[in-house]
Amino acid sequence: MANGQISRRGFLRNVGAFTAAAALAGQLPRLTTARAESPAPRRLRFGVQTLPQEVSYQDIQRVWQEADTLGFDSVFLYDHFLPIYTEPTGPCLEGWTLLSALAAQTRNVRVGLLVTGNTYRNPAILAKMAATVDHISGGRLILGMGAGWFEREHAAYGVPFYSPGERARRLVEAVEIVKMLFTQEKTTYNGKYYKLQDAPFAPKPLQKPHPPILIGGMGPKVIQPLAARHADIWNFVVREGGPEAVKQIGDKFDALCRQVGRNPAEIEKSFTLRPPLLNQPSAEVRQQVQAYADAGVRYFIVWLPPPYDREMLRRFAKEVMPAFRET
Repeated sequence: MANGQISRRGFLRNVGAFTAAAALAGQLPRLTTARAESPAPRRLRFGVQTLPQEVSYQDIQRVWQEADTLGFDSVFLYDHFLPIYTEPTGPCLEGWTLLSALAAQTRNVRVGLLVTGNTYRNPAILAKMAATVDHISGGRLILGMGAGWFEREHAAYGVPFYSPGERARRLVEAVEIVKMLFTQEKTTYNGKYYKLQDAPFAPKPLQKPHPPILIGGMGPKVIQPLAARHADIWNFVVREGGPEAVKQIGDKFDALCRQVGRNPAEIEKSFTLRPPLLNQPSAEVRQQVQAYADAGVRYFIVWLPPPYDREMLRRFAKEVMPAFRET
């Protein structure tokens, strides 16, 4: 493997290192009253994540517009400046500017980044970007947020990387700031890492009280409690163990939700489906989706690396998704 490349195993190992060093969850206050839990699960939703590396804008535009017509619920990009699975000197389009263009080229799907790296942008600036894209899309933005993990591109572009724990704690403050800016006329915030003084914010996002917030990450001490408190969607990674491992992780997350006064049913658990599974016969894919749904996953993301397999995407939309649309 060339210097600077990262494999899926390396990606997951990086996530694991992040979770081991995170700290802060005890600072989340416990709410005294929890909402009644709904016995009825939400319908399953399906999204697509297109990696914007080693492809042209026209390639991505075609896939997004096709996903828009195939009935997917959402389409996502990633937030990186270097390719993460191939040679790092290769082409890679920037996520938020690309998202703005694609938001204007689609009509039905929700749009977002899976997920925005918090280290790359001041959270107040991110909030302005997100509100702008929400207007461009007509209220279809999903705001994905994560702590940041790809050290190689931080070093390449001179972006401070910080320790895993500090990256997690910075994300806590960033999520709080973004939600305050979305919902208050003026915001003053005096955190350890970020400070705002009477910051106005207009226009507000079209979606009220704000666009859905997707938080990605597995850190049990910081990121999961943060998602339990603030997320509408929690995107997580499981290295091995299949649906059984997913259910164990989901049950622990549900307990965190109850601890901070959230109804676990309010937060959709999001899980990525990758090519080894997606390339199986449709009947087997349906069985696996059902197994993960039984384990608590409500939002499935089809991972689409370049070169984009549009035939697989069509097959999934026509032969897998309809079986779950009445769920």
